[in-house]
Amino acid sequence: MPRYEPWNAERASEIIARYRHLEGAGLPILHALQETFGCVPEAAVPLVAEALNLSRAEIHGTVTFYHDFRKEPPGKRVLKLCRAESCQAAGGDALVARAEAKLGVAMGETTLDRRVTLEAVYCLGLCHSSPAAMLDRHVFGMLDEAKLDALVKEAQA
Repeated sequence: MPRYEPWNAERASEIIARYRHLEGAGLPILHALQETFGCVPEAAVPLVAEALNLSRAEIHGTVTFYHDFRKEPPGKRVLKLCRAESCQAAGGDALVARAEAKLGVAMGETTLDRRVTLEAVYCLGLCHSSPAAMLDRHVFGMLDEAKLDALVKEAQA
């Protein structure tokens, strides 16, 4: 799993400078910040806004609109459960409740030991094999209780 750098305004400014010339630079900058720091730190918002000549509210709105952007770094492993209609119809709600109970966290939270972050994702492109999940960058379809339990166990290892 990636190791994230601690917040550093100078490093953030370097990242912003690398992408600010692109058309529609906001999203590439925010993704690069998250890749570096594990999240989009609140302190980065004014830096991005100033560099792109946008308001802080516009950048904050972008960060909060997209579900993939985090406010704090994730745990060592990230388990994403699909919340799209197909997965919900195939029993995804029960699997979410099961994962939350097994991990002791709600969707969008990280376990106290920082091992696992549980997140919602709104389509993994596996509608034909719903319900689906992603552990780190690996996708899994046709989830049932046993497969979910195995993913949770793997994530906690």
